[in-house]
Amino acid sequence: MFRTAVRNVLAHKARLLMTVLAVMLGVAFVSGTLVFTSTLSDATQKSSQKGFDGVDVAVQPHRSDAADANPGKAPGLSQALLDRAGKVPGAAGATGTVEGFTAIADKSGKLAGNGAGSKGRNYYPGPDGKDARFPITSGTAPKGPDQVALDSGTAEQTGYKVGDTVRLSVDGPVREMKVSGIFTTDDGAVAAGGSLALFDTATAQKLFAAPGEFSEIDVKAAPGTSQDALKSAVDKVLPGTAESVTGKKMADDQAEMIAKSMDGMKTGLLVFAGIALFVGIFIIANTFTMLVAQRTKELALMRAVGASRRQVTRSVLIEAFVVGAVAAVTGLLAGIGIGAGLRALTGALGSVPDGPLVVAPSTVVTSLLVGVVVTVLAAWLPGRRAAKIPPVAAMNSVHAAATTKSLVVRNAIGAVLAAAGIACVLGATAIGADGKGLMALGAGLLLIGVFVLTPLLSRPLIAAAAPVLRAFGISGKLARQNAVRNPRRTAATASALMIGLTLVTGLTVIAGSVQKGVDKMATDALKADYVVGMATMRPLSPDVAKKLAADPEVTASSPLRSAAARIGGETESLTGVDGKAIGELTNLKFTAGSLDGLGTPKANRAVVDSGTAKRNGWQVGSSFATTFEDGRKGRLTVSGVFEGNDMLHGIMVDTSVLTPHQKKPADMRVLVKTKGGASEATKDSLVETLGKNPAISVQDKKDVSEGIAQMINLMLNMLYGLLAMAVVVAVLGVVNTLAMSVFERQQEIGMLRAIGLDRSGIKRMVRLESLVIALFGGVLGIGLGVFFGWAAGELIGSSMATYELVLPWGRLGVFLALAAVVGMLAALWPARRAAKLNMLAAIKAE
Repeated sequence: MFRTAVRNVLAHKARLLMTVLAVMLGVAFVSGTLVFTSTLSDATQKSSQKGFDGVDVAVQPHRSDAADANPGKAPGLSQALLDRAGKVPGAAGATGTVEGFTAIADKSGKLAGNGAGSKGRNYYPGPDGKDARFPITSGTAPKGPDQVALDSGTAEQTGYKVGDTVRLSVDGPVREMKVSGIFTTDDGAVAAGGSLALFDTATAQKLFAAPGEFSEIDVKAAPGTSQDALKSAVDKVLPGTAESVTGKKMADDQAEMIAKSMDGMKTGLLVFAGIALFVGIFIIANTFTMLVAQRTKELALMRAVGASRRQVTRSVLIEAFVVGAVAAVTGLLAGIGIGAGLRALTGALGSVPDGPLVVAPSTVVTSLLVGVVVTVLAAWLPGRRAAKIPPVAAMNSVHAAATTKSLVVRNAIGAVLAAAGIACVLGATAIGADGKGLMALGAGLLLIGVFVLTPLLSRPLIAAAAPVLRAFGISGKLARQNAVRNPRRTAATASALMIGLTLVTGLTVIAGSVQKGVDKMATDALKADYVVGMATMRPLSPDVAKKLAADPEVTASSPLRSAAARIGGETESLTGVDGKAIGELTNLKFTAGSLDGLGTPKANRAVVDSGTAKRNGWQVGSSFATTFEDGRKGRLTVSGVFEGNDMLHGIMVDTSVLTPHQKKPADMRVLVKTKGGASEATKDSLVETLGKNPAISVQDKKDVSEGIAQMINLMLNMLYGLLAMAVVVAVLGVVNTLAMSVFERQQEIGMLRAIGLDRSGIKRMVRLESLVIALFGGVLGIGLGVFFGWAAGELIGSSMATYELVLPWGRLGVFLALAAVVGMLAALWPARRAAKLNMLAAIKAE
């Protein structure tokens, strides 16, 4: 039986090629994902671990039990603690570190580096006057508040040299400093495309913390002292507001954090690989169903001479195993190439550190298992079905047509699954944001149910195309009849395309609807002409709001200042605003009370969104105890309840209530209204007021909307690219089905040729059949996608008040046209092959 299986594989090489390609693409996606994420994770971990090479024990701020009532940040580490830590037994010295965000402008005024990885840090010289972490290659270390040193990568990128003046920003205002030196570093963020600026310790403390305070103290062990022994010695001198951790523990935690950060990307990519494989299952099952059907008499003869049912099934599974093994090996090799290509691409973009390509043993095993298991499982049902055919019936081909009973059972199962899926989806929309799990279950059941029902749905939907097909004469009529002749095969072929288009359509509907909601939110919630904030979404210095308020073009402005507070035993966020101006800048809809009195000095009033009010049982006039960021207590009185949105929500108070309790006030955004409204000239004026700061963005409502639209479109384009894999596999499925259909109908095609249908008519017949099947899958996919898009939107709408369903008719039309193109392209080779058949040889074919 093994020799028979291998012989069958070799005898049908061309027919199995499409199956091999389908499985290979899926496996390549899986192995490529695993190789890429393993390589990225390994390079990032090794790069980050270099930063811990000189750290044996790190001392970090820690909130003691006594300080838990204070919702603010833990206090920094003092110089006295640094001195004590460096003198404990077993310590060779200690280094104080303070760091924070630092944006560097290149010579054209644009932000250097990748923004999020742009950091500033202190240069902490040792007894020899040097900081071993940052070897100076040119110039000198920074000294005084007007000097800065740049990493060599940033200096090379921007063209700055020692002695040049560089413009930079830490929290908003532009600062001009002289480049004192250039240094090298192993910092992982710099290796990943970020930038690093060094200041002397006093300047860095003033910029990022407070005078005399550090964010971390790194203690170096003397020769012969272990990290654990040093940690025990350091712990003895620590106050309750600090804790210690070994360098090894920090490196391990960092590695674990990086691995977790990769999990989301890996899972997302593997989901799309799974979709491609799932679509490939239809092709595999289709292929083996047709191959088994073509060998029915051969299998029956084997049964007649003594082969058991199990042996026949095993023969088909061995054939599938060989095909799956070949596809898995080629897919693994292709995946390694994909991983290498993605690694090279990200490296060229400068977004990740350098490192070797990592092909883990688990990647090889997983890829091979996936390819073989998927193929064998898909071939099991056709093999089992073939083994159950009685030999005599098989010899006479009376088994060929599916029984009415089997179709009834299939339709009944499909109806139950589809109904259960619809019920789950509708139930999830009624639950709201907490119905995600039920929604996923319902979507899966409905998708499977529609697939099971596809043979039943194929007849009426394809029959609807009859009036159009009549225009093509006998070729159109034959194409329609051929498409419904074997509804199971048509269903499997169309379902592959249906799944891809369901996902594409659903995502497009959701993205368009979210964008509409964002546009509406920006229009409805804001009266302000501009929203000013850091380009990297980091806090702004209060000086920015002061500069804007002093601009003669500005008629009203208000910061959005955030601070933590403890209310009712829970930590909440308070938003500080200019109570007198916020009404001119926002368009909040109040269900009770108003903004009146919010800016009254010492009134301690607050307005809250309806969700917060409901959760805490508050109404207008309610007062509640508050522990502010500095630990001092107070009471706030609710003077209004408004409908919150993604931009304005939670608890809002006047900045006069909030600021006295903040050690270092910072704004998240500043809302601005101007005399002439939003215009390019006004925007340029505001940018000029802020010193042409590359780290600050000045956005009008359109900019806010377009910024979110760009992110949505980027994500959507990435998803389209990934889902294209499923569409490619679906095309292979259509080609495979048509090729085998042509092979099965050789006699019929020969007879049609003999009675006068020319070659162009044969080609037209096959193309129209392919077009009908592809459009059938396209209609089902678009219909399901719209339904799922609507249902997912109901969940999103429960947390986004401005969400509004949008059906992108233009794109839906493009998707349907894409399905038609897929059908036409897939038919090229099978149609040509059918037209080239020799009519006499075809008529005599078995």
